[in-house]
Amino acid sequence: MTELVATTPGLYPLPDDAKVELSDLKGHQKSDLVSGDETGELADAYDRVRAELVETQVEAGLDLITEGQGRWDDMLAHPLAVHEGVETRGIVRYYDNNNFYREPVVTEDLTPSGDVAAELAAASELTDSLQAVLPGPYTLADLATDEHYGDDLLEAVGEFLAGEVAEFPDHETLFLLEPSLVENAPDDGTDERASEALDAVAAATDAEVVVHPFYGALEEKTYAHLMDADVDAIGFDLVSDHEQNVYNVQEYGTKGSVALGVVDGQNTLVEEPATVRERFDWFTEQVPAQSFERAYLTSNTELFYLPVNKAEAKAETLATAADLEEVEA
Repeated sequence: MTELVATTPGLYPLPDDAKVELSDLKGHQKSDLVSGDETGELADAYDRVRAELVETQVEAGLDLITEGQGRWDDMLAHPLAVHEGVETRGIVRYYDNNNFYREPVVTEDLTPSGDVAAELAAASELTDSLQAVLPGPYTLADLATDEHYGDDLLEAVGEFLAGEVAEFPDHETLFLLEPSLVENAPDDGTDERASEALDAVAAATDAEVVVHPFYGALEEKTYAHLMDADVDAIGFDLVSDHEQNVYNVQEYGTKGSVALGVVDGQNTLVEEPATVRERFDWFTEQVPAQSFERAYLTSNTELFYLPVNKAEAKAETLATAADLEEVEA
């Protein structure tokens, strides 16, 4: 039997009332906040957002609960955008959509900041089923501009993220989000370095590590190198490109656990739980030789693209789908 685990990649949309409150409060503090600069009313507001996002996931019935990443205005660039060794400059398009982030320019050594660890420590007071979320090293390096490390930026980012993870409180899983592996596939040599950077991050935790690419499927060579990484599960975006993702598994195998993007994180249409289970069943039927000990049922992308009520509904769909009658793998 395959254990089905309902979760999400985090980065939830801000509650509507919080958007107004945070916008007003930020107007009274400097706009380019670095780690630890949120104080007073602003810090209290983020605490309330975190509590609401955690409560939303618990009420939806998810098995693993993320911190929600309400502070991550720069999406996956956040860990760099708030670092004191990084300058934030112009506004850059976030992949091929209408979201934007501040360009993080690395100008000094990337020493561990404890920023995400502090968020998770606060979230750990609200749930016993904590899932940590970070950008993967290749994606974070891809979103950055370097004026310090030269050809060693990818390795430096991997070491930086490993240092961040080493400060995390106890967590069940670590989702490393790697859309850039799809959107800006690494060239020869860099794909191997990307896998080695993932190894460095994974080695910093005892939790199960899930690498979750999305916005499509990995190129074959990239996937083959990812299979060499010392991680526990690889994610597959079954919404954007189910055929190529299945082909990769058929050709190169996969890990003992998988993460399946079975609801659309960018479309407001809310899937039925039965539809989600059909997508899981279809995947297992295409790869009958595989025996998965665990399958994470998740959205294919982060959820911040969605209205609040749609993100909540999709979380409930995932939880309900995972609780339907058991399925043979």
